[in-house]
Amino acid sequence: METQQEKEILRGGQFIVKETKCEDVFTPEDFNEEQKMMRDSVKEFNDREIIPHKDRFEAKDYALTEEVMRKAGEMGFLSVSVPEAYGGMGMSFVSTMIVCEYISSGTGSFSTAFGAHTGIGTMPITLYGTEEQKKKYVPKLASGEWFGAYALTEPGAGSDANSGKTTATLSEDGKSYKINGQKMWISNAGFCSLFIVFARIENDKNITGFIVEQDPSNGITLGEEENKLGIHASSTRQVFFNDTVVPVENMLAGRGEGFKIAMNALNIGRIKLAAACLDSQRRITTTAVEYANERKQFNTRISDFGAIKRKLAEMATSTYAGESASYRAAKNIEDRIAMRQAAGNSHQEAELKGVEEYAIECSILKVAVSEDLQNCADEGIQIFGGMGFSKDTPMEAAWRDARIARIYEGTNEINRMLSVGMLVKKAMKGHVDLLGPAQAVADELLGIPSFDTPDYSELFAEEKEMIAKLKKVFLMVAGAAVQKFGPDLEGHQQLLLAASDILIEIYMAESTILRAEKNAKRFGEKDQEIQIAMAKLYLYNAVSIVEKNGKESIISFAEGDEQRMLLMGLRRFVKYTNYPDIVDLRNTIAEKVKAENKYNL
Repeated sequence: METQQEKEILRGGQFIVKETKCEDVFTPEDFNEEQKMMRDSVKEFNDREIIPHKDRFEAKDYALTEEVMRKAGEMGFLSVSVPEAYGGMGMSFVSTMIVCEYISSGTGSFSTAFGAHTGIGTMPITLYGTEEQKKKYVPKLASGEWFGAYALTEPGAGSDANSGKTTATLSEDGKSYKINGQKMWISNAGFCSLFIVFARIENDKNITGFIVEQDPSNGITLGEEENKLGIHASSTRQVFFNDTVVPVENMLAGRGEGFKIAMNALNIGRIKLAAACLDSQRRITTTAVEYANERKQFNTRISDFGAIKRKLAEMATSTYAGESASYRAAKNIEDRIAMRQAAGNSHQEAELKGVEEYAIECSILKVAVSEDLQNCADEGIQIFGGMGFSKDTPMEAAWRDARIARIYEGTNEINRMLSVGMLVKKAMKGHVDLLGPAQAVADELLGIPSFDTPDYSELFAEEKEMIAKLKKVFLMVAGAAVQKFGPDLEGHQQLLLAASDILIEIYMAESTILRAEKNAKRFGEKDQEIQIAMAKLYLYNAVSIVEKNGKESIISFAEGDEQRMLLMGLRRFVKYTNYPDIVDLRNTIAEKVKAENKYNL
């Protein structure tokens, strides 16, 4: 019971000040039979309906995207997160992540269409709509009879989403609004049946959301399809509203609540985007090792060269880390939703608050996994050499499709700053105690370090101590920065970016170690040899990133004795007692991937 209670009180962001037991994390090895069946069903759909037609997607066959979306609707895949009362499957949050992950790896074009429809196209109505709105629209969206799009971005309003100029003017009889304005980069615009449109009423501080049915006779016109670097068959157009009449009952939530809708929809979109990158990483790693095992140079398979082994090991490790962290957070969200529903919250309230609670983790995952996917695709091209640059091999398209993931659902720069900003706000509200632990670290720096020889005989004993020390680096750097700049900290973006990279690496490394530890305890260390190696390798890389960003921060905002003390603390907190043999770890991982001829870890 104690474990369950501790799990229940762990709030979003608290990972930085609390130790998590491996028994308390959820891993992909914990999928139940229903989840495994759903995963296999989605994989089969991807292999049958999407992957064989990659050439058509690359040739901008928008009709194919729409056709496959309808088939996905017939299979029920568009309805997994929709409550049963509105024609959905009402599946758990983890299950919706699984569907999103395995349906997204065939091509970025379909992945974008699927994500835009099920997430930001449908979710705002499910979570903010009135009962009438949900009954009218959600069943059609869940079945694939209708498709949704999300019209937020404007030529002058990107990351600053609340600055949009689109207007909504109430009619004299008070029965409708007229919407006027221009939206851009609207996914699914070419075949959607409705838009979630954000517009400003009069001089309101915040924008308002509306459900707007797509009707060209109602002042809605579309621009040409955008000519994009990647996601070629994802319909992306500008949308123009010219005196578009929308009934007052189509306002979503209340007046001025559009910005809140937009931000909360993006929280869900961020963790789902992380999921959407995972199976893509697996497929890229598999494609790379297949080629490396076949390709010979100097009478040797290139997979036998140390330089290629290094790439394969790092690709596999980042994939394993992404899986570990994504499903850890997804289960936390699922548990928080269940707690709120048990306490009497409606589905809407429970899901909104459940996801909002872990908004920090959602931003962390969005950044980490999208960048790992890009790096994975980049290394995939490098393993293919000149062939990787050719459109005749799959790496080129994978690299181009991966690039957008660092931009949409909020750029990675915005998400980095959000992760630290939200954590500081939680601390100010008393939801996460940063002040106490930060002061404890400051006191520790003034004390005499222990010279006792620790006992590292247990698996991951030193690694978990390293994680605890990395948390001290964050508390030391962030605490000193907050003390120096106070509320002006958000104006020091480069410091926030450095602090966020420390935060990200801690969450990813800890998640990876906890997963490997949990599995080693239940399956045996010998069975988990490769996973243990990946956890150790990921942590080593994370320590290097933390050290670099910690040093950059300290020498930029501190000077004199304070700087010397903080740098001394940094050196203490990033130092291993026993450094791992990194080359041996990489070789161990690479040999396993080579032997399997795929990512199968």
